[in-house]
Amino acid sequence: MVVSVLEEMRIRSLGVIDDAVVELSPGFTAVTGETGAGKTMVVTSLGLLLGGRADPALVRIGAKAAVVEGRVLVRDGSPAALRAEEAGAELDDGALLISRTVSAEGRSRAHLGGRSVPVGLLGDLADDLVAVHGQTDQQGLLKAARQRQALDRYAGDAVAVPLTEYTAAYRRLRTVSAELDELTTQARERAQEADLLRFGLDEIAAVEPRAGEDAELASEAERLGHAEALASAASAAHAALAGNPEDPEGVDAGLLVGGAQRALDAVRSHDPALASLAERLGEIGILLADVAGELAGYADDLDADPLRLAAVEERRAALTQLTRKYGADVGAVLEWAEQSAARLAELEGDDDRIGELTAERDALRAELGGLAQAVSDARAEAAARFAEAVTAELASLAMPHARVTFDIRQTEDPDGVEVGGRTVAYGPAGADEVELLLAPHPGAPPRPIARGASGGELSRVMLAVEVVFAGSDPVPTYLFDEVDAGVGGKAAVEVGRRLARLARTAQVVVVTHLPQVAAFADRQLLVEKTNDGSVTRSGVTVLEGEDRVRELSRMLAGQEDSETARAHAEELLATARADS
Repeated sequence: MVVSVLEEMRIRSLGVIDDAVVELSPGFTAVTGETGAGKTMVVTSLGLLLGGRADPALVRIGAKAAVVEGRVLVRDGSPAALRAEEAGAELDDGALLISRTVSAEGRSRAHLGGRSVPVGLLGDLADDLVAVHGQTDQQGLLKAARQRQALDRYAGDAVAVPLTEYTAAYRRLRTVSAELDELTTQARERAQEADLLRFGLDEIAAVEPRAGEDAELASEAERLGHAEALASAASAAHAALAGNPEDPEGVDAGLLVGGAQRALDAVRSHDPALASLAERLGEIGILLADVAGELAGYADDLDADPLRLAAVEERRAALTQLTRKYGADVGAVLEWAEQSAARLAELEGDDDRIGELTAERDALRAELGGLAQAVSDARAEAAARFAEAVTAELASLAMPHARVTFDIRQTEDPDGVEVGGRTVAYGPAGADEVELLLAPHPGAPPRPIARGASGGELSRVMLAVEVVFAGSDPVPTYLFDEVDAGVGGKAAVEVGRRLARLARTAQVVVVTHLPQVAAFADRQLLVEKTNDGSVTRSGVTVLEGEDRVRELSRMLAGQEDSETARAHAEELLATARADS
């Protein structure tokens, strides 16, 4: 049962298309038209709807933006419906509305079920909705890496589970090997770094600086260097406040303040204001006495010892040597020492670390060998089934004697991992080199399809591979963009017949130039240009009856009214109806 159907798309200002609506059959839809009419824009539009890259060059000249809107019927509980609901999208009578806008400046917006969503979400939906295959995918199948990916996809969990474990071990081995290489190849540089750190730490340890010591010594040096001036100033200030013992008749501040207080005390009872002032004079007298006492003590304690000054300057010079090399001040020097001690411990532990990493690397290589063997065994088992299924499909595509096989091999490498008793090269996807081989007829040796398949044979191999996938890992909709290139005659009829059978269990949309393929479609759409070179809403037409015969005649002979072509077209349609 098909879980979703792409019902229609509206395309505006995209490439040669001005405004067109594409109504699709739930079964097999063929899109035909003259070369350059815009058939491939159908594929491009679907790619945009499903999160494809937005290219501003696709926007029609003179338009502000290209807009593609799609309506997809989805079944409740299907993966696409659940994913849409998680994003907050709402269904419209069982249909999911998808919209993509691409501005001429390159900005892109996406909407799903009436809600603005990230474009990436449309890409996630694509896995549940549509498989798109064009000529670029066909060429991709020529690459060994794509052939291996196709085999792994067919194998499913049998390969995916051990390959996931292999990939994790492979990444860890890369990390361990990189660190080990760094430790061993940079041993000289690391030894030099360690020597420099030891020298610096020894130099700092010899001085034994204390945090803040440089500021303390600077202050002491300033005081000792001006000891005589400081002592003279303190003595003069003390004499001004408390008097000079050598001048008993002299006047000082304390004596004057005391006299002022006594004068006010004599009359303070007559006016409270004077009483308050007298108290304040008393406080001043006490303060003057305190300051005078501290000045006397400062002068007595002041050390003018030149030996102490020399010692302080010597210590400051030692600290300056450190701050020139290791930090702006003593605090920065101590911080450098802490960090350098940690780094030195790390460097001195390199030998132990090298031993640990070497042991881990060897264990990982052994583990990788076992996992690579498991992946290889699973691939070999799946390859036999996959090749047999594709070969059977080719028989129904007018290649009855063709045979497809897989060549799974490893390349010996002394620096590789041990697989099956041999040391072989390995990579992120295992140790296998996978190549798809084709023997097109009995007696022909199997050759890589990149060298042994014609264009028509490659198209049918691609279709056969996709049909096999449809049975093992189905999606609701398949879109093929001229994958029948190079096919003609009876082979083209068989391609059309096989696509029609695929459409019994899935929606199939084919952009084709072959009348033999189009004749098998449940619905045929004609894309045609108007006189101004654009495609309008009326430029995408559902062909029925006489109109379909005329289009098939054009595709057959280039002449819509040729009686011979018309007879052939009607015969093709009759063959397709009889086969349905």
